Amino acid sequence: MSEIIKQLDISIMGREFRVACPESEEATLLQAVQLLDTRMHEIRNNGKVIGLEKIAIMAALNMTHEFLQTKVPGGIDIGSFQRRIDSMNSTVDAVLQEQTELF
Repeated sequence: MSEIIKQLDISIMGREFRVACPESEEATLLQAVQLLDTRMHEIRNNGKVIGLEKIAIMAALNMTHEFLQTKVPGGIDIGSFQRRIDSMNSTVDAVLQEQTELF
């Protein structure tokens, strides 16, 4: 049975957007909208960045940096873990690229 997809009207920095999300993820999406809107308003209010697109990019960079600095219980550094995964993917891609025929 497939999950119901809802269309939600959201507002970020006074601009209206319609987004689709699974019904079970609506609350999380709304939290994300609130967090992003707050961060973008903070950046705009600091007065150093002008333009909605630049404010959105700065907010995305700041939030991504914070995410990559996060350590989860057990001492796992998400940024380090992601870099290791990326390195492994690159190694696998390089080896597979050399292979013209596997069998």
